[in-house]
Amino acid sequence: MVNEQKTAKEVESDRQHHIDRSIVILGAGNMGSALMKGIINANLTPTAKITACGVHLDKLQRLSAQWRVNHTLNLVEAVEAAEIVLLCVKPQTLPKVLAQVRQAVRKDQLLISIVAGVKIAFIQNAIGQQVAIVRSMPNIASTVDEGAAAVAFGEFVSEEQQRIAVSIFEAVGEVVVVAEEQLDAVTGLSGSGPAYIYMVIEALIDGGVKMGLSREIATKLAIQTVLGSAKLVKESGLHPAILRDQVTTPGGTAINAIHELESHGLRSMLINAVATATRRSEELSKIISKS
Repeated sequence: MVNEQKTAKEVESDRQHHIDRSIVILGAGNMGSALMKGIINANLTPTAKITACGVHLDKLQRLSAQWRVNHTLNLVEAVEAAEIVLLCVKPQTLPKVLAQVRQAVRKDQLLISIVAGVKIAFIQNAIGQQVAIVRSMPNIASTVDEGAAAVAFGEFVSEEQQRIAVSIFEAVGEVVVVAEEQLDAVTGLSGSGPAYIYMVIEALIDGGVKMGLSREIATKLAIQTVLGSAKLVKESGLHPAILRDQVTTPGGTAINAIHELESHGLRSMLINAVATATRRSEELSKIISKS
């Protein structure tokens, strides 16, 4: 009986998240490919309704062969045939892409942009009509289905289109909905955040090597330590400070190490890193909007 209930829930979940729309991915790089694979693995829409579009034919052909999706070099034809358009190109490329496809865009389409620093208003003005636009900031962990993404909705996005956008990013990780003005802070935290964590992992490995561990063993332990710690925070629902206190015994190794980290300003450095990256994202947005 329990298995039947689980199956029913899974069927209902699939029904709620199913999109069954024609999707074109403009820019099949790392993030574009990750979203495409997530959509396919989550069975959001049939592969026959997915088209990868880019400038490198050989890469498109490989994606097509591996995932059984359509591919094309023709941006206009791809957009004309799509119900959902994923904009996954580089920021400096987007104005040219929008100029090429603006005549192919329809009011009934949904545009989803993961282009860093480009505001919804910029895309709206470039398209020249009232079209539904969703802006998102995912991160690189989306390539292994553990991404952290924030989405912001333009004024013409319907509730159904909001559901579709969230479903796409849920296929590759966790999703939060924010106001567009918060996306710069998202960029500073989770968008750039993997770089901070990679530095932490690298430092932990070097620390292990310094104290006599082989690099192979230190690497394995450091990676699993970071992974397990993050998973425990997520699954327990406890504040990180509570979990930290659980491993700091009086006079023990952890409390001495924490004192060392605090005395060298680790907490302040990470906070400042997020703030600095946020300000830079704001600067880039202003630069792009003037281009």
